[in-house]
Formats: sequence, C-alpha cells, structure tokens
Amino acid sequence: MLRTHTCGQLRKSDVGSPVTLCGWVENKRDHGGAVFIDLRDRYGLTQVVVGPPEANAELIDAAGHVPNESVVLIRGKVADRLEGKVNAKLATGEIEVRSEHFEILSAAQTPPFTPGQSDLPGEDLRLKYRYLDLRRKEMQDALIRRSEIIKCMRDYFAEHDFIDVETPILGRSTPEGARDYLVPSRVHPGNFYALPQSPQLYKQILMVAGFDRYVQVAKCFRDEDLRADRQPEFTQLDLEMSFIDADDIMGLIDGLVAKTAKQVLGKDITLPLPRMTYEEAMRRFGSDAPDLRFGLEIVDVTSVAAKTEFRVFRGTADAGNFVRGIRVPGAATLYSRRQIDELTAYVQQDFGAKGLAWFRVEDDQTLWSPIAKNFDPEHLAEIREMLGGEPGDLLMFLADTWEVTCKGLSGLRKRLATEMKLYSPGDLNCSWVTEFPMFERDEESGRYVAMHHPFTAPLAEDLPHLVDSPEKCRAQAYDLVINGSEAGGGTIRIHDSKVQSQVFELLGMDEETAKDRFGFLLDALRFGAPPHGGIALGVDRWVMLFAGLDNIREVIAFPKTQKATDLMTQAPGEVDSAQLNELQLRTVSVKT
Repeated sequence: MLRTHTCGQLRKSDVGSPVTLCGWVENKRDHGGAVFIDLRDRYGLTQVVVGPPEANAELIDAAGHVPNESVVLIRGKVADRLEGKVNAKLATGEIEVRSEHFEILSAAQTPPFTPGQSDLPGEDLRLKYRYLDLRRKEMQDALIRRSEIIKCMRDYFAEHDFIDVETPILGRSTPEGARDYLVPSRVHPGNFYALPQSPQLYKQILMVAGFDRYVQVAKCFRDEDLRADRQPEFTQLDLEMSFIDADDIMGLIDGLVAKTAKQVLGKDITLPLPRMTYEEAMRRFGSDAPDLRFGLEIVDVTSVAAKTEFRVFRGTADAGNFVRGIRVPGAATLYSRRQIDELTAYVQQDFGAKGLAWFRVEDDQTLWSPIAKNFDPEHLAEIREMLGGEPGDLLMFLADTWEVTCKGLSGLRKRLATEMKLYSPGDLNCSWVTEFPMFERDEESGRYVAMHHPFTAPLAEDLPHLVDSPEKCRAQAYDLVINGSEAGGGTIRIHDSKVQSQVFELLGMDEETAKDRFGFLLDALRFGAPPHGGIALGVDRWVMLFAGLDNIREVIAFPKTQKATDLMTQAPGEVDSAQLNELQLRTVSVKT
C-alpha cells in the first residue's frame, strides 16, 4: 500500500510515529513559511504541516501551489498540535503530521464545485460531476450505510437458512404492470428480451424446484414515470418461502426490521410490528401506506352532514359521497386565513378536491367559521364531538368522493405534520398493511387488473368470489410501511394451476395468451407446487428512510434523473448504424 494509515486513523498515541498518508487536498492555508493542508479521504481528515525544519523551501513552495482536490502523498511524523490549536470537532484533532516528503500524485483542475463547500450546487450539476459529488461526506456516509444495511440483510437471511440464487437479467417480456425495458436479440432478429421488473416468476419456479428458502439482492428495471423516491433501475431484497402463510413472512421481516434498526441506527423496535387491513388504513388515514409517526386521523362525518342545511355537505351526502375531516390540535392560532387559503388551493390543485371546509374550536367549545351560520348549533356540537375537538384546534373537511377525500386528506395530514413538526427527523415507525383488494378497475378499459400482480392468491374465504363478484376478493397481500412509504410488498402465491388460469381469465387473458406468456409457470404448477409466498423489500427506499432523506438519488451511487437520463455518461445515447444493422433495427420518427 502507498499509505500506512488513513486520514481518519491517527490519534495522540501515534505521536512520534513515521507515517505515509494519501488523500485529497480539502483546503490549504499559507502561514508565511509553512503550509497547512487538510488532507481528506473517506475515513476522515488529517491536518498536515509542510514547513521547516522537516520540509525545505522547494517542498513548501510545491505545497503552497497545489490546487484543491489534488491527490497527494505525504510522508512524515505524527506530532502534537500546538497548545490552543486542538480541534475537538475532528477525531484526529489532537495531532498533525509534520511532512518530510510531499508528492503530487494527480493535480486537479479547478472543479465546478468542491465537496466541502457549504452551498450545494443544483442537482443537475451534481449528477453531471457525480465523482465530485460522491466525495462529499454526506454522500459517502449514505453509501456506507447502504452497504451496512445490505450486509445486515444478507447475514440475517443466511442465519435463517436461505439460499442466495441469482436469476436471469435477460428474460421474456410479460406486459403486465409497468412497461418493460426491451433488449433486441442479434441472434434472433425481430425478437426481444426484457429486463426483469422483478424475479417474481423465477422465484416461484425455485419453490416448485424444492428450494424452500430463496433470497437475492436483485437488480430490477421498470420503464415508468419517475419521482423523488423512484428510479428506472432499482435494487430490491427478494425472497420466497415454501410451506408458510402470510404470518410467517411478516414475522420473519419483523425480525429483519428490528435487527437492521438496532445494528445500523442503534434503535430498539417493539415486535410484532403493528398491522392493519387495507380497509382500515384507507378509512383512518386515506392511504395504503399510512405515516404513523403522528395522529391526525380521518373521521367520517357524513351521517351528520346529511342532516345539515349546508348545501355542500348535504348535497355530497345525498349523492352517496362522503364528508370526512381531520382534527389538527392547537392549529387554530397557528394558521391564518391566508394560510388556510393556501391549503385549500393545495387540495384543489394536487388532489382535485372542490374545496376545504374548516372550523376553529373556540374557548367555549363552539365552532367558528365563515360557514358556521349554515349549521344548527347541535350539528356543530355533534361534529366537534365526533372529531374530539378541543379549544384551539382546527377542524378541516373535504366533501367529495371516497377517492378524493382519501387522497386529499392523506396529502393534507402529511403537509400539516411537516409544517407543524409533529414528528422528529430521527423517528422510525414501521407497520404492516394487509388484505388488499385483489383486483381494481382500469380507468380506460374498465377491465379488472391485479392490484399487486396476477400470481397473488385470494384469501381462502374469498375464493368463491372469483366466480360471482371478483371485486369482493381480498388478496393474501401485505405491504411493509416505514414512515409513510411502502418499503416492501409481498403476497402468498397461487399454487393451483386451475385457480391461476381462472385469475388470468378474469384479467382478460385468454388461454392462448396465458399459455404464450406464462406457459412455463402454468406447466410448473402442474408438477407438484408447494404453497409458497414471499416479499420484495426496496433496498433503495430502506436506505433513504433509515438515513432520514427524502430523495432516493441521494443513496444511489450513479442514479438517473426524473427523465431517466444519466447526466454523467449522457445515457441514453444514439448508437451507430452498424450496430443497428447488426440487430436488423432502424429508427423512425413518430409524432406525439
């Protein structure tokens, strides 16, 4: 090794020892005849002094002119810092290295930004020069934490007798759910592979093959619209088990959550993790991934609204829709009329709500609002009691369809919790949502689509509904929720080929199409398939949430933008005509 120690390793006990350090020049200070350099690597920072009597004038001059972010080698001895110069903020703050040899290994040009600057440049510039951005301590800490979490996951499943099996990256396109990324075949012109959206089918085949405990850190791909917590290529911890039920899967993941939280964050998690059904989650929080770090539960007041003379409430109830609201403790004096108007515009623009009704709870427990005159006092009292309103509280309501009230109030409670700081940044809340609907209606075609995927088994008691009323079928599905984000999702799979064929038919897939796309799975299920199920955990999201971040690109070394581009390598890019000819492909312009 060129170096004997890292830049975060030396301590007072090393004083007098000869050392060689290598690293990047964070900054330098010329103190008139001696140059002080802060030398940095991923382990920390050490102060280096290039000055007499150890260094001659030539070395001192070279150190004084070395550009920041250059890579240098320092050879010298560890010394105590001068009295009054100890830096308690640094682990190496009691010592410095007196340089006897100074060597520039790679001189840096002036960078577009420096890792140590306090004001970060825009994300596009950071992604274009990602190698500079990755020198920042925050980025390195995030990727180190990512490595710790993945190692913790691997160790946990190894302790539980799981077998790590790699599944193919090049597979068959099965256009269900998100769009596939397609890869043309040179050997089979006109045919395409698809990059896997998940190893779903392969891990089911492994269960049929008798590998009763499979695990893999899998790379997955989805060609879908992006956002802050979504990427076109992502990593998931994928597992499958045989001869189990949903409780077994959730219990196993409970243990993983507790182990990871303790090992990585030093936090104790109470087990078992709380569970609620999909119906309960939507009713109480308006979301199938509810953030339970704070309250602001949704209350349905449609029964009272139907009795009032306020036309908006009464008309909504008469039309078979809903009036639902939340109680915001102590917010009556925190939110002005202008701020409430901003919240009204928020639910209108972002969630399609018609408006936002509100009341302040007065000291005498009456409700005040510009619309209060449209209500009888007993109806206002009933509304306050249903929400548990206390003096100083703000009560907010949406009157609309079930879907709009869910989305609007869910978004509103999240925004209010952030603005009012109802939780601490370091809080970690983990829970399960279970018994999702098995099917939902596609808005365009009107046909049934699988809420999770077409291999999900219905609850045993709902199996008869596959024939008469599929919309009543609940799935043996379970999502892990961390701080209001889906951090993993899984299901018990269909292991009966007849039931699987029946589900395909419900999804509008005729026998020939099902055989073409999934014939190998249907064949496998006929040769002795065990009851099985599994889950996929979003590694990127786990790291983001455990790190207390809100942008998934901050925990991926080389992410894509929201337009799925790599600004550093300029991918995707054009390829030359010879490559296209070899694949028997040509590009055409299509007007959109």
